[in-house]
Amino acid sequence: MSRIKEFNLPDLGEGLTEGEILAWLVKVGDTIELNQPIVEVETAKAAVEIPAKWAGQVHAIFHQAGTTVEVGSAIIAIDTQPGAGPVEPQADLPAPSAASLAAVEVAPAEGAVEPGLIGGPAPGGRTAVLVGYGPRTTAAKRRPRKTDATPAAPVDRAVVAPPKPADMPTVTAPRLHDRGTRAGGVVLAKPPVRKLAKDLGVDLTALTGTGPLGSITRDDVQLAAAGAVTAPEPARATVTTTAPSFGADREQRIPVKGVRKLTAANMVASAFSAPHVTEFLTVDVTRSMKALDRLRALPEWREVRVSPLLLVAKAVLLAVRRHPMVNSTWAGDEIVVKEYVNLGIAAATERGLIVPNIKDAGRLSLRELADAMTGLVQTAKTGRTAPADMSGGTLTITNVGVFGVDTGTPILPPGESAILAFGAVREMPWVHKGKIRVRRVTTLGLSFDHRIIDGELGSKFLRDVGAFLADPEATLLAWT
Repeated sequence: MSRIKEFNLPDLGEGLTEGEILAWLVKVGDTIELNQPIVEVETAKAAVEIPAKWAGQVHAIFHQAGTTVEVGSAIIAIDTQPGAGPVEPQADLPAPSAASLAAVEVAPAEGAVEPGLIGGPAPGGRTAVLVGYGPRTTAAKRRPRKTDATPAAPVDRAVVAPPKPADMPTVTAPRLHDRGTRAGGVVLAKPPVRKLAKDLGVDLTALTGTGPLGSITRDDVQLAAAGAVTAPEPARATVTTTAPSFGADREQRIPVKGVRKLTAANMVASAFSAPHVTEFLTVDVTRSMKALDRLRALPEWREVRVSPLLLVAKAVLLAVRRHPMVNSTWAGDEIVVKEYVNLGIAAATERGLIVPNIKDAGRLSLRELADAMTGLVQTAKTGRTAPADMSGGTLTITNVGVFGVDTGTPILPPGESAILAFGAVREMPWVHKGKIRVRRVTTLGLSFDHRIIDGELGSKFLRDVGAFLADPEATLLAWT
């Protein structure tokens, strides 16, 4: 049995056929452990870290960062017996792609940082490598990176091509100074910053970093994209800009891919397949806001993130118990009503709108629901939501209030029959106990599939959600 094992890009989710390599987390020559995250891949649903299938030493990496790879294609070769002596060249190993050969750079190998040639050691014992950044499964967590006592100078993670066949033309690697120098002789920038620079058309070698050790930050890239000159400063306030980078034709073209592409396809399919109806309800939530204040004051809740969205989620889950048909799916010749509630929470991220869901949320206590929502949103914001967490949703909440919006007419996620928009909570004049008072008020917007939910059912469901938010303590006592 061969000691060199090829690792193929696995199936990362329902119906996904390809993924884009965002960053390699290892390089050729690294010793890796079983299930250690080795590569970060973006699919149409999420960015995930894929773990190693075997322990051993990285023998070759076949695709550089930025390459779109089909599911089942080999992406890395691992030597499972690194201590068994030199590896004989193997004819069945795939050669690097032409795109990879066109981007040859150098990474340090045991202290050497000089470039050499592809296909073997360069003069003086130097090692030639291909640039690349070499995913965790759905439930895995990022492990802490191992660090030496002495920090490594280059931040770039580079990879070596597999042994060059005899008929492969020799390609000379460009020198480090051809791409700009920083601490340790290379440009310092994290993979997400490099991807941002690539998307905005910014040349990292032309920038002077303001981050630690002169590293390039997101702000540096965004300022450069906006036409600002980045220069070192003794102390500089953080400036964030989202100004687009326009070309000579005063237009910017943004590729539609990944999450944004899938979201667009799903929204079009939903809008033209399910007859949408939206109803609105304005609610006095003053008592809910006071209940949250009392909850935050409890010792066991002081470290918990408590927001109005938590009570909205609880209200929806309780209302579903009273009106189960709202938590259902139209399946052609039948309606599938679900006892479990996989509650989706729409989250706006840099990669687009995603809707991860809390599995079986109706069985969770209020504290468990708070923890689950916090973890869900934090993971989504970092772009690490696993594809499984975005599949199987049954009912969704979208919190448009965080953007200062009163409410909206949300479009149903595919396969769901209802989605609730939660608007901003504002102080407004309100008739309370026969007098005009300043109260905390919000507006809810419920969109539903009229094939399943008629006006009566939709109205009763929305009414019950509003009743809970108007007086959560009394409603809990009455309903439970």
